[in-house]
This record gives sequence, C-alpha cells and structure tokens, in this order.
Amino acid sequence: MKTKAISVSDIRRKALLTALMVSVAVILPQICHLLGGQLGYGSRLGEMLLPMHLPVMLAGMLWGPWAGLACGLLSPIVSFALTGMPGVALLPFMTVELAVYGLSAGLLSKTNLPTLLQVALTQVSGRLARAAVLAVAIYGFGFDRLPISVVWTSITAGVVGIVIQWAVLPLAAREVKE
Repeated sequence: MKTKAISVSDIRRKALLTALMVSVAVILPQICHLLGGQLGYGSRLGEMLLPMHLPVMLAGMLWGPWAGLACGLLSPIVSFALTGMPGVALLPFMTVELAVYGLSAGLLSKTNLPTLLQVALTQVSGRLARAAVLAVAIYGFGFDRLPISVVWTSITAGVVGIVIQWAVLPLAAREVKE
C-alpha cells in the first residue's frame, strides 16, 4: 500500500487554515452573543445556532482528522482565554465534544458516505462524547454543577444549529473541494 508523502508546505497550509478556522470559531459565538443581546435572546442565540461547531466540523471535513481534532481542541480553549466563554464549568465538556466533532468529520470525510450522512454521524459522535464525559464527571467524580439532562437540553436548544449544519456543511465542503 502506497502512502502519499506530505510536504512541509502542505502541513504549513493546513496549519494556517486550521488556525483560521479556530479564529472563526472564536469570532462567530461573539457575533451571536452580540446579536442575541440586541434581539433579546441573550446567550440563547449561541445555544440555538451552535456557531463553534461549523468551523470545527468544516476543518475536519476539508483538511482531515488531525486538523479537525486540533481545531476542536483549540477553539474553546482559545475562546475561553480571550473571552471567558465558554464558562469554566462547560469548558472541558465543550472541548471534548468539539474535538470529537473535528476528528469524526475528518475521519468520515475519507469515506464514500454521502456528505449529509457524514455530518449527521459527526453530530451524533460529538453529542455521545459529551454525554460520556458528563456521565464520568457526574457519576465518577461527583461533579454536581451540571446535570446529565444538559445533553438533552443542548440538543433540543440547538435544533436550529443542527439544521444549519445539515444545510451549510455539505455545500461548503463541496464548494471548497471543487
């Protein structure tokens, strides 16, 4: 089995593009919070639209599992460092969830599955990872600041964002790949 040699310039390009996606993942929630405040939704607009998820999943879909994983790991950490969001209680859970989104999107992009199915499977994998980490935190470490029901609440609150991902990600991936 032949493996394709990866050039240094290709690694630099992917690293730069991943850093760009991390920046987008930090900026989009800020826009949502600003608009949410103006429209009377407050932080609920970000919970509804899931703005960090799009650039993380897109990074994985376009540049592979390692770029997606890096984007997913770095986005919430950089956002927290610069803006204080997500809050410290949510940071580890969002970091794991987004890392799994990026990794899954990258791994699934290597398959022949329809792009919409890739997005749906990525969404399921990230939510399952978040649920698992929450369960370990709650039942394994007695972390009682977040109930496990937050997983279901985040799914129902984020339905609009999930649908946006179904619409935007396949189109964006196709446009950029062509």
